Amino acid sequence: MPKKYFLFLICLVAFSTLQAQMAADELIDKSIAFHDPQNNWKDFKSQLSFTTERPDRPDGKRKVFIDNKRKMFSFWAQYEEGLLNYEVKKSKPKALWNGNETVPPEIAKKYRISSDRAIMYRDYYTYLYGMPMKLKDQGTIIHQEVSQVEFYGKKYDKVKVTYDPEVGDDIWYFYFNPNTHALEAYQFFHDESKNDGEYILFEELKETQRVKMPRVRKWFYNKDEKFLATDILEY
Repeated sequence: MPKKYFLFLICLVAFSTLQAQMAADELIDKSIAFHDPQNNWKDFKSQLSFTTERPDRPDGKRKVFIDNKRKMFSFWAQYEEGLLNYEVKKSKPKALWNGNETVPPEIAKKYRISSDRAIMYRDYYTYLYGMPMKLKDQGTIIHQEVSQVEFYGKKYDKVKVTYDPEVGDDIWYFYFNPNTHALEAYQFFHDESKNDGEYILFEELKETQRVKMPRVRKWFYNKDEKFLATDILEY
């Protein structure tokens, strides 16, 4: 092969690779533009109240308060014995039971209450309600191939995401509406070869502080598609 054609071929392959590398990032940017068109998530401040419906236990009432600008987070859950409250202010966690930092040992054991779990709750809820904007967080590894798939009866653009080891070791898949680029489902695995983990389907959209987020989330096991719970945003 003449050298000039060989160089042309290398450039063509490199250009094609670059196009592929840009695909997932471009899709995520379009999805963020749909959900957070005015870039409000970074300064998001709101209280979210939701009900968790499970097939095998009473409905749970929960509240979370997220203030991204001041790096504050609170979580409340009412149990039969009392009120649990987790707080995080500028990365300093606190666990309160009925407003007191001293939690009865039997209650702490029953509900696994500790100040460290306040950080876990903050990361969990800001991750769930902050998507897809949270895909821009440091430590997120976007796998650049976008695949067109059918997932539980709907067609989606699918993106794979993993994380730096210090951030997390789960494998995530995000499913975007191919027309609007809205994020409409996601799925995670601890060990994909075992088909463990869960998938979550969204219904409806609710706009809070000019950020569009799903009002209804339905959770299922990957392995047997067993229904786990439904989270419903109340206001």
